[in-house]
Amino acid sequence: MNRLVINSYEEFAAHLGEELGKSDWQEIDQNRINLFADATLDHQWIHVDVERAKTESPYKSTIAHGYLTLSLLPYLWGQIIEVNNISMLVNYGMDKMRFGKPVLSGSRVRLVTKLNAIENLRGICKAQIDFKIEIEGDRKPALEGLATFLYYFK
Repeated sequence: MNRLVINSYEEFAAHLGEELGKSDWQEIDQNRINLFADATLDHQWIHVDVERAKTESPYKSTIAHGYLTLSLLPYLWGQIIEVNNISMLVNYGMDKMRFGKPVLSGSRVRLVTKLNAIENLRGICKAQIDFKIEIEGDRKPALEGLATFLYYFK
């Protein structure tokens, strides 16, 4: 996968309104779901009880936690873009976030991004990224919203 390489605020701003890229597909298997349940202490049966989900869930499968899907954003974002000449990157906020469709265990997801807005705040680049986490084979995304990152260019 070819990442978009950014070396300055000006290079970043030149992509305003453009799709920045798509990540590789990432499988969300039951082991990952179980590990996330352990990390967050959220062991709701819809996520971790495979046998019960087969019979009682409307999806006939366990599903990933919504926050597990969201937590993949930094990893998948790193597959899309490489920002050089920075001293720090800060997650600043999430807006208009919606969980559109559950991610069934064994599904693959990817991130699709677009640069929605960008501004220079006294040397700090505030970039607002329109993102969708798509499920392979589905038209409706698992998750979409706006992520705001602060890039501290040197």
